[in-house]
This record gives sequence, C-alpha cells and structure tokens, in this order.
Amino acid sequence: MAYAFTPTHESTERTGAGHGGKPPLSRRPTGGGGGGGDDGSNGPQHGPREALHRVRVFLFSALAADEVFFLVVVLLFYARQSSTHMDPRTLRQIADWRPIPLPAILLLNTVALALSSGTAEAARRHIFKEIDVMDEWLGLGRPALRRSQMWLAGTLALGALFLAGQWQAWRQLYAQGYTFSGAATPASYFFCLLTGLHALHVLAGLLAILFCLIVLRYIPRVESRQIAIDATVWFWHVMGLTWLALCGVLLFGQ
Repeated sequence: MAYAFTPTHESTERTGAGHGGKPPLSRRPTGGGGGGGDDGSNGPQHGPREALHRVRVFLFSALAADEVFFLVVVLLFYARQSSTHMDPRTLRQIADWRPIPLPAILLLNTVALALSSGTAEAARRHIFKEIDVMDEWLGLGRPALRRSQMWLAGTLALGALFLAGQWQAWRQLYAQGYTFSGAATPASYFFCLLTGLHALHVLAGLLAILFCLIVLRYIPRVESRQIAIDATVWFWHVMGLTWLALCGVLLFGQ
C-alpha cells in the first residue's frame, strides 16, 4: 500500500459535504517515498516529502556510523579469542578464553524485541494511512495519531520487557562469576560490553517512543508528527536487527 505524505492545508480543497469522497490532492510532492517533484516546477523542493527525506538520510547515516562501532567491537571479540599470553610458571603460551553459557532468558528477550518491531511498524503505517490522515487534514480529529500511539504503547511495553530480561540475564551470569571485569574469562567482558551498549541504544529508543506518546499530541502539524514517528520506528528496527546479529555472534562465535 502506498502512503501519501500530508500536503499543506492550503493545497487541499473540499468538494462536497460529509465523508463520501476524498478531496482532490494537489500536484505538489506528497512525501513518504522517493521521487522528485511532480508539480512541474524546476526549482528546489522544500515540502514535507523533502523534510522526511532529509531526516531519513541523517538518521541512516548516523546509524551506519553506529553500526561500524558495533562491528569494531565484534572484531575485537574475535581477535581476543585467538590471543594468548605466556604462563610465567611454564613459560608456555596459553589461551585464557573460555566460552560462557548464555542464559536461556535471552531467547525470550529476542522474541519480545522481535514482536516490538512488529508493533512499531504498525504504528508507522498508521501514521501514514491516507484515510486517517485525511480526517486530520480536515480537522475531524486525530485518528492517525491515536492509532499510532496505541501501537507505540505496545512497543514501549515490549521494549521495557526486553530490558528487564537483559537485566535478569546479567544477574544470572554475575551469580556464576561472569562479570564485566572478565576475571573468569574474557568472554564475560565482551558479553557485558556488547549487550550493555545495545541496551543503552534500546533505552534511547524507548525515550524516543515516550516522546512520541507524550509530546506529539501537542504538535499541530501532521507532517511533524509523521516525521517523528517514522524516524523513531526506523531507529527501533535497526536496533532489533543489531540485536539479532549480536545474538548470532554470542551464540555461535564463542
């Protein structure tokens, strides 16, 4: 389904009473997807679609740099496994890397985060749903925002459940002697580092969702609300994919 971004209020006209038909849309660019101007002008475009495009470019550029940072830590994870040190008693090179047992709760955490990605995407689709956005254009309520926030609330709950599960996993490992210091094995240090960094990103995503739930109702422009939810949801999707990759590293890379 194609999602049309909102035109300005001045660019729509009502042709009849009631809700029987759509008002005609102007030929200005109406965001959400790619493509250039379809209004016949050759000058630079500064409409809602272009604002959404700029925000997405900035977001994905920042996330790409962030993923490179995670990649560097993962490479150090593999490099540390193959390193050795000299035993001063035997004067032999020995390896001190021992795999750590991953808590079973990580599976439940992964399921919760995957479900939260689905609810987040539902929120993003609703904020661009044309029939609901039209009511907002015409001042007939905010059904798009209301439905999106309902799904975002579910995402917030599942994200909080994920963080609570991660905390429980850290506690279980700590009880077994696997700490951030890596005294038992360097593998515990990298587990805490990778999962801790990811948890901080998830926390940032939860704060962004909380912003969308509390503040967006006070923002009058539909386009601004759409951009905020769109950026938040794409960030959340990337964090979900990042966790799947980290899980694969921790599960099969030790």
